[in-house]
Amino acid sequence: MADIQVKQESSNSIKFSQVLEAGADQRVDLYFSLPQDLGINPKSLNEEDYHHSAVLGRRSYFSQGLHLPLVQGRFTSFKKQSLEDYRIYLNLFAYQFAVAIETDSKELARLSDPELFYPSLQEQLGLLAAMLKKFRRSSPADPKWQSYFENADNYLSWFCEQAILKLLSHSPRTSEFAECKELALAFCREESSYREVNRYNSAQTVNDPNRISNKMLLLRRLLQQGVVLKQEQRSLGKGLKKLTTGVATALVMMVVYSMVFQAQGMLSGLTMALVVVLAIIYGFREIFKDDIRDAIWRRIQRGRPRWSRILRDTVSQSVIAKQRIWLDFVTSKDMPDTVKEILQRRHSQNKVESETLHYAVHAKVSKTGFLAGYHRIQESINFNLVPFLRHLERSNIKVYREQDGNVSSDSAERRYQINVVVSLRKGKQAPSYARYKLTVNRSGIVELTQSSLPENILAINSELEAPDSH
Repeated sequence: MADIQVKQESSNSIKFSQVLEAGADQRVDLYFSLPQDLGINPKSLNEEDYHHSAVLGRRSYFSQGLHLPLVQGRFTSFKKQSLEDYRIYLNLFAYQFAVAIETDSKELARLSDPELFYPSLQEQLGLLAAMLKKFRRSSPADPKWQSYFENADNYLSWFCEQAILKLLSHSPRTSEFAECKELALAFCREESSYREVNRYNSAQTVNDPNRISNKMLLLRRLLQQGVVLKQEQRSLGKGLKKLTTGVATALVMMVVYSMVFQAQGMLSGLTMALVVVLAIIYGFREIFKDDIRDAIWRRIQRGRPRWSRILRDTVSQSVIAKQRIWLDFVTSKDMPDTVKEILQRRHSQNKVESETLHYAVHAKVSKTGFLAGYHRIQESINFNLVPFLRHLERSNIKVYREQDGNVSSDSAERRYQINVVVSLRKGKQAPSYARYKLTVNRSGIVELTQSSLPENILAINSELEAPDSH
């Protein structure tokens, strides 16, 4: 499996994912090289506000190669749990079931040959039908637990139906496998009828795509309890920031009082002129006090982590991992030489003045405390680019051309290129790198591609996923 996975999550966001082994000591650094034409700098973008509003992450237990047959084999252990553990293991099974459907469906969608696609689809239909049947036999007798089962059953039924319909909508066109296609449609009709008979969703919800999709998203979040780790985050350096405020105020007051004493020496007695001069002095104090404080704080904060995060198992409350997070604008002298070398390899037309936004997360994972059957966690970090894109200019460019004596014009849009350099360090190993080019316009992301590195630089084992267009 790739050490780093990169994906365009939506038209305005990208996602970086990494897997952390039990006992791992791992650090990932991301350097966003932002052309100055974007207008993004420390004055226009507050790093703390951006972190809280646009950098979203999820940390969960991870199981590689989770396919439907494997989940079916784990079903036995799920049914043997006591009633007290029913909910957590129900969530685990349902979540693994959903992930397995996604995994197998993605592999199936890559098959363009009808001779391979439809037999595999029929095999998957058989597995889904068998697993749903077994799952529904585990319905609890205690009414107190029935709602948990119904939520999971409702979601899995709908999710299976959507996965099959999505595959059919992009299936290879052929008339030879009409029977297989009809079997798939019959499966979807049966699941839709099953949910209707059990009154899982109201008629208004079923007939409104917005309501049904949002309800299923809510059910999936409920199923993630026990799988997605609990996060406890706090800001670092609060005491140091207060001390900085005090020092800045003391420095300003030293200058103010020296100016006051000089003014009193020049203007004897309490006159109107003295009052005006003192008012001007104190006015300048209020103007420059915050600027001086921010300058001192930025100098002290440089290179220091901004936040710490503890990841806990939601059931046992044991600590699974501890993290430290950095997010700040850095200058060229603050960047490693390797990162500067990678960025200097750009084409000459792309070597423009830029600001660099640096994000880093350093994780230390515990060797114990994991849920039974797991020894890895996956961290996914989404970066919303809307705070970047809103600074872009909306320009309508006309490109003219002549052909056979006639002049015509084509509309063009203004695009910007953001270079992203990723650095990964595992333990005491030498860091490895990757570089991506992010082409954007005011409407969103146009293209995300991976670029080559200089031959002397160790490359990350990375994977760039295409955006989901289905």
